[in-house]
Amino acid sequence: MKGQLFELIPTLVQVLHRNVGWMTWNLFLASIPLALSVWLFRTKRGRSWVWWFGFLVFFAFLPNAPYLLTDVIHLIHDIRTVQSVWMITLVLIPVYFLVIMAGFGAYVISLINWGYYLHRVGKSQWILGVELITHAFNAVGIYWGRFLRFNSWDFITQPDAVLTRGIEEILGKQPLVIIAITFIVLTALHWLMKRVILSFFKQPHNGVGIKSQSSNPS
Repeated sequence: MKGQLFELIPTLVQVLHRNVGWMTWNLFLASIPLALSVWLFRTKRGRSWVWWFGFLVFFAFLPNAPYLLTDVIHLIHDIRTVQSVWMITLVLIPVYFLVIMAGFGAYVISLINWGYYLHRVGKSQWILGVELITHAFNAVGIYWGRFLRFNSWDFITQPDAVLTRGIEEILGKQPLVIIAITFIVLTALHWLMKRVILSFFKQPHNGVGIKSQSSNPS
């Protein structure tokens, strides 16, 4: 048994080495909207053109955070490569779980910060609607990224392709079903993780920009 495990270690190392590049890059992209949400929604700055430009960048990069949920397809491929229950259970699944949850956590915290901002400016009644609309747009963004291979910066580098091909592709029956399922998953997981995160920050906290649940009524 031990001999078989030692024989699998080089394969496991190779798999992890192959994944560290895209995992690091995807986590970096997921951290961009999180950092922008702190800058946009947690500081007392007026909504100048700089603020609105930062908001557009925030919204364009936001799908990169929940996009990591779709990286589970790499896990399926890696499981077939390693073929060891122990390595899969003790190494692969925990690594993927941490990466995916870190990305989705960035998404949830970004929306919490946005909700706090709406509450602060007296628009608390908008929070639920903003969250649902954001889930819908991010479901489309995830589809564009996973199936059409669009990136956030394509809105600037090739806006025509995003508006023409992107819209044409999502009007089919299958894309609409995928987007609808993605929307449901985002809504459910966001609701769950938001409650978990806020439960750890019942008192005002100045670290990553999370307020108590009473400050964010939704």
